[in-house]
Amino acid sequence: MLPVLYSFRRCPYAMRARMTLRCASITVELREVFLAAKPQEMLNLSSKGTVPVLNLADQVIDESIDVMHWALQQSDPESWLREDLKCQTNALVEENDGSFKSHLDHYKYWDRYPAESQSHYRQQAEAFLSKLESLLEANQFLLADQPTFADIAIFPFIRQFAFVDKAWFDQAPYKHLQRWLAHFLESPLFLLSMNKQPAWQAGDKPKLFP
Repeated sequence: MLPVLYSFRRCPYAMRARMTLRCASITVELREVFLAAKPQEMLNLSSKGTVPVLNLADQVIDESIDVMHWALQQSDPESWLREDLKCQTNALVEENDGSFKSHLDHYKYWDRYPAESQSHYRQQAEAFLSKLESLLEANQFLLADQPTFADIAIFPFIRQFAFVDKAWFDQAPYKHLQRWLAHFLESPLFLLSMNKQPAWQAGDKPKLFP
């Protein structure tokens, strides 16, 4: 049986998982989840109730970074996993998934956090943007002149940040980051990973991805 991937199209965690599975040419049964009505089948696999969830014959993987690593261990045609960049990659992704994601949530949903203004939360997030900008001054991508694991892991979150206020982002002093973001937004890898799907229901005919 094929692996089954529970996903939500707009979730950045699910995005990076789908992009990696596509790059690795791993076919899965894709089950699109609407987060307001999570299927019991997914909750039976992972009580966390978050996507992605990858159901394999011998294990369940419910962390997007682990899905990425699993996929690339099966096939890594573009050499995203670089042993020489492992420490830098881990540190960058940890910061993205930790402090930056927190600032991003406060910025995007600032009305839920009335203690400070939206611009205050944006400024907090900009520390990470500045770090990425500096990295992109040295290389075409974050850690090298070709995409690596770090780029794919971080891109969906920068995309989310940028579209909170795209007009502001487009005029902000991050020309290298803007170029980098545009590259991935226009890439077939991303575009083909974002095809719309109806919400999965038990009994539906399997939808294969990619």
